[in-house]
Amino acid sequence: MDGMLSQEEINALLNESGGSLDSVSEQPLSDSEKDAIGEIANISMGTAATTLFSLVNRKVEISTPVVSFATWDDIVATYEKPCVFIRIAYTVGLDGSNILVLKESDVKVITDLMMGGDGLHPDETELTELHLSAISEAMNQMMGSAATSMSSMLNKMIDISPPEADIIDLTDTVDEREIDKFLAGQFVKISFRMEIGDLVDSQIMQLYPFSFAREMYASISKNMEIDASANAPSAESTTPTPAPQQAEMPRQEQPMTEQPMMAQPMMGQPMMVQPMMVQQPMMAQPINVQPAQFQAFSQGISPALQSENIDLIMDVPMDVTVELGRTSKSIQEILDFSPGTIIELNKIAGEPIDILVNGKYVAKGEVVVIEENFGVRITEIVK
Repeated sequence: MDGMLSQEEINALLNESGGSLDSVSEQPLSDSEKDAIGEIANISMGTAATTLFSLVNRKVEISTPVVSFATWDDIVATYEKPCVFIRIAYTVGLDGSNILVLKESDVKVITDLMMGGDGLHPDETELTELHLSAISEAMNQMMGSAATSMSSMLNKMIDISPPEADIIDLTDTVDEREIDKFLAGQFVKISFRMEIGDLVDSQIMQLYPFSFAREMYASISKNMEIDASANAPSAESTTPTPAPQQAEMPRQEQPMTEQPMMAQPMMGQPMMVQPMMVQQPMMAQPINVQPAQFQAFSQGISPALQSENIDLIMDVPMDVTVELGRTSKSIQEILDFSPGTIIELNKIAGEPIDILVNGKYVAKGEVVVIEENFGVRITEIVK
């Protein structure tokens, strides 16, 4: 025997332990997996809260999530009845679905605000198909924005199908498998506290199957490993590179002077003196600095050039307005206007009228009649 187990032996061991390969993904999450799922839910629901704010025009706050494990009996025993289950299926990037659970009163408030109401009397209305359609659209936008946040976290495209909303009365006998298969066993429950202005202060829940939660954890772990490997220094970058050799500068011929150098005497020999060539420092060359000179501007514009410039704008149209007078009225007085109403102006009878060009006061004049048309005769040019 080579010590290797055959496929039959592996299957026998799995059967003896009462498990299967699929049951591994349905085991409870580890602490690190719970932390990662909580962080994903926190960022996703934060984005969803911003979207809900734009829909209801009220301040929306969603607290930090609490991740735990639950069963259907736990939900029935602890949550308000009836409630609304909203199923969100992922179509791209993730394989699976989760369920968002909202209280019936919260759904009434949210949908009433979306329809332009004040959301103050949720108990006076009955939850109808119109409310379910409205909350499905709200969840579609909220979870769509949450999927966009997850796409950046998991570094891959995430998309969802349109959510489906149903009213579930937990006091009745409900087959949880008809809602979703994973509700028949243990699953992940993520609880949030949601506040909408001073109208809503309650708890909402997201229910995940273990397989879906573990898939999200695997995706974010893989993304973190890729980022870590990308940021880690490579072997080539850690190898010290030799310092670049300094380029040899060309030698300049400079005057040399002889300086005596004292040689150390050898034992038994007289001390000899030899001349040594010593380089004297270079004298800095003087820099010639002169002030900049500019050509002087001409003092005026020639009449010929000025005439050319004026000719360029001679055909530009301008609005000429003749103003008989002005006055100020309140909104109430203006609303009382009717045919026959007389409006008193600030001009005295016989006083010259104002002539404006493009809204600028330029002249005064008097009204004349020219072949059944009104005209104005200019009497004074305003400087």
